[in-house]
This record gives sequence, structure tokens and C-alpha cells, in this order.
Amino acid sequence: MAKKNIKDLNLKGKKVLMRVDFNVPMKGGVITDDNRIVQALPTIRYALEQGGKVILFSHLGRIKTEEDLAKNSLALVAKRLEELLGKHVEFVPVTRGKVLEDAVAALKEGEVLMFENTRYEDLDGKKESKNDPELGAYWASLGDVFVNDAFGTAHRAHASNQGIASHFPNDSAAGFLLEKEIKFIGGAVDNPVRPFVAILGGGAMAYTFFKAQGLEVGKSKCELDFVEYAKGLLKKANGKIILPVDVVSVQVSDEDVAADFFGAIAKADTKVVDVNHIDKDAQGLDCGPKTIELFKKELVGAKTVVWNGPAGVFEVEKFAKGTKAICEALANLDGATTIIGGGDSAAAAISMGYETKFTHISTGGGASLEYLEGKALPGVTCLSDVK
Repeated sequence: MAKKNIKDLNLKGKKVLMRVDFNVPMKGGVITDDNRIVQALPTIRYALEQGGKVILFSHLGRIKTEEDLAKNSLALVAKRLEELLGKHVEFVPVTRGKVLEDAVAALKEGEVLMFENTRYEDLDGKKESKNDPELGAYWASLGDVFVNDAFGTAHRAHASNQGIASHFPNDSAAGFLLEKEIKFIGGAVDNPVRPFVAILGGGAMAYTFFKAQGLEVGKSKCELDFVEYAKGLLKKANGKIILPVDVVSVQVSDEDVAADFFGAIAKADTKVVDVNHIDKDAQGLDCGPKTIELFKKELVGAKTVVWNGPAGVFEVEKFAKGTKAICEALANLDGATTIIGGGDSAAAAISMGYETKFTHISTGGGASLEYLEGKALPGVTCLSDVK
């Protein structure tokens, strides 16, 4: 059944609880990619224009120790949102209590506040991540309606999505971003225009399949727990899984890699080798030129393409050729729907200047994959149905 979207709710004068996904990458106290904040702006602006009193909340990173609290505060995110929104964002550095309640009570129509990282509640018993009912009820008590615009966490049943929504059976809805994700990724699953191609990378995937074929992978990252599963997939696929035929490899010491992985591989000499001849002391870090041409050929004529996971360690320029080639190939496909399933592949496409060349760039890595598998997402199913 179709779910309500934010336009189905009366927001005038209402306290609008809005779950966003501002789990943005940071380095040295600086946000390195604000795409997830940018993508949430239309929903936030609409709620404000409708006279809503907007209460934003998100997670950032994982909270396991006291040290994690300071480095995963949403204070910097709130500041960046304020710059992008062109409007003051009141930041409340707590997740519950009188300070938060007073700030919510003081909100006027068209104003917005953000409270602290929801996963601060995980420090003591993982209340957020385990969907603690008391926490969900408390956050729900702060508002009048609930809008979920956090596709990146929609595959998880947390207190900040399912927990809150359970208290708004008729007044919870999807934001514009969540709705867009459902439209594009759901369409790719339910009724894709064919030929349909899925490009899967990252996570040492290719080397796991090489291992399943009995090949030497050297020191390349390989998920040994999935080797048998990969063998099964190769049998079922009947030749429809196209694997790399050559890779760009390096030889670096374990000590150098442990000390500074990116620094070590950036300095190392590269060698292009056939996948049947990977040295036992080498590590594959990108697909080779023959593989790039093979992939380009396979993409000719495709009408729907879903891509999740870069082809190599794109963060280092000399190992970015495979990922860049995929970006170029997809950008030049005529009449095709091209979707990037979030995560590192989305970051790669944006950093390489291809952001506007794709039909849709998802904000959710794990959520995209699970939705593509056809799984129900708790952060979507919990929302009110259109009656």
C-alpha cells in the first residue's frame, strides 16, 4: 500500500518531528561531503514554508565510548545546515530533558532546531539502535507529526524512526528525499526497463570471486567467509556475472600498510597483471585497462543500470581509473536510467564531477542494497498508509 508523503500532512502550527540522515563524513573537524544535508533541504524548506515548527534529528557515526561523544557531535552539522538553509538553526546539545523540551516549546512557526546525535543514547544500552520503546515514546511526545526523510537508515528499526512512528499511526509520512529513493530504486526492482545491468564493487568483492575460482589473490582484500557463497552464485549465474580480467596491483609491506594505508599505496609502484597471475605478495587495488574495455562493451545498449561500490581505491588518483571509467560510461549511455546506490560509489561520482550525469544518486548504501534485494524497509513500512 502507498505511504503518505509530507504533503498529506497538515503542518500549520504543528511541531514537525523530522528524522534526517546527516551522517556525513568528517576529517579534522571538517565536513568533507555535505551531499546528505543538501538532499534534505527541499523537505525541510517545505515544512517551514507550511508553517511547521521543525525539529530535526539524526545520527552521526557510532557511539561506543565516552571518547566517541565529542567527535560525533552534530554541532558542526547544524552550522553547515544553517549556511545551506540560509536560516538560523537552533542547536540543542542533548537528546532529552528540560533543555530540549523548553527549546521545543519556544519554537515559533517557520523556525527550526536540531538536537544532538540520536546515537548518544547508545552509550548506555543501545537505546536508539535497539528501538527502545521508552525512548521512542519520549521523542514522539515532543511533536505533533512525524516525517521520515532518512533513507540511509530506513533498513534499520530504530527508536528514531519506527519507535516514533508507532505513536503516529495516522500522522507519519515520507519526506521528499525518502519518496524519491523509493520511486527510483523501487522502480529498478519492480519494473526495470531492460537490458538491466547491476555493477557491484567495493568490499573486496572481485577477489572473493577469484578465490572461489581457485585463483591466487595475494594480499588483496578478500572475504573468506563468503567464498563458498560466491561459488554458488557463479554456478547459478550461468555466465552472467562478468568479472575483471586484469587488475592494477602493488607490493607494499604489512608494516607500511598498517602505519598509513593510503600513504603506502600512493608511493608504491604499480603493475598491471592478468587475474590468473596475481603475485602472492601483491595487492590488487583497481581494475586494469582490459577490464575497463570489457565493462564498457557490456554496458552498450543497457537501459537500466544500478551501481553500488567503486571499482578500486578511488581516493588515490592512480587507482581511480576503473571507477572514473564506469562514471564516464554511464554518463554517456543514451536513454538509460542510471542509479548509484549510495555509499562510496556516490562519493566517488560526486568528487569526480559526475553528480548531474546520473538519473539518481542514492543517499543510502546499505538501505539501497536491501531495497534492491526486495526486502521491506522498517523506516518505510512504519509510515502511515494512504487511505
